[in-house]
Amino acid sequence: MRWTPDLKYSDITPQATFLNRRQIMAGGLAGAAAMMAGPALALGQYDVSDKPNSWEDITTYNNYYEFGTGKGDPAKYAKALTTDPWSVKIEGMVDKPGNYDLADILQGAPIEERIYRLRCVEAWSMVVPWNGFQLSHLLDRVGVQPGAKYVSFETLVRPDEMRGQRKRTLQWPYREGLRLDEAMNPLTLLATGIYGKDMPNQNGAPLRLVVPWKYGFKSIKSIVSIKLTDKQPETSWNIANPGEYGFYSNVNPDVSHPRWSQSSERRIGGGLFAKRVPTQMFNGYGEHVAAMYQDMDLSRKF
Repeated sequence: MRWTPDLKYSDITPQATFLNRRQIMAGGLAGAAAMMAGPALALGQYDVSDKPNSWEDITTYNNYYEFGTGKGDPAKYAKALTTDPWSVKIEGMVDKPGNYDLADILQGAPIEERIYRLRCVEAWSMVVPWNGFQLSHLLDRVGVQPGAKYVSFETLVRPDEMRGQRKRTLQWPYREGLRLDEAMNPLTLLATGIYGKDMPNQNGAPLRLVVPWKYGFKSIKSIVSIKLTDKQPETSWNIANPGEYGFYSNVNPDVSHPRWSQSSERRIGGGLFAKRVPTQMFNGYGEHVAAMYQDMDLSRKF
């Protein structure tokens, strides 16, 4: 099932088809150049007021085990990844299953920029201006069937280009999942870029998930599969170590990782001696997401 048969991803890229709303407000290319230095930006209803991290911070300090376990490995090795052409298999409990070219997915997608805080389980954080669109828009287009309760995702497997997959660090492909109400929450993005530019390979090109109230490993990168199901899907870190990584993985200062506290965090870009700040429940997005968990014991459903 396809929306349009005659376009490639390279024909519809975020950088080629739009300057995001803040760039337009800032005055075209001059505004875009200024944004790269990380100025204060006009805020939308879901944005955080924190100053965004620099392009350098965002693109050189990454977790992406498909390219290595070091924070600098993705920037060093992800250049080998081919991202065009790209397709995503959408299957399971949907009305319109099929292999969709990325161009088909992006055509007509209401792409916008949102400034989201990213919090990782290693107790570091950064603020990223993502370009993307709500996952709910895509799910509405393919038609979620009654009875679907979860959405599962898989990352590309291509060990000739993704050198980390040559080792058994995790079970490949990388898998993640959300409950359907989490997937349909307006905060949940399918991101296509950063700072109004195409997504860098090391950040999950060409299409990644962004779930800002959860720890960063939930925001799966380089997505090639989306499946609607009535069963809770397996997730990579939960498979690898269920005692440390639960299915929900909501940012919670009151539930420590077995090997370190989650009560405070360090902002990337502030230097090794940057002051730690208190971690916010749900990463500061409680007003938008807390109601989904009001009847859950979050010390057990972590």
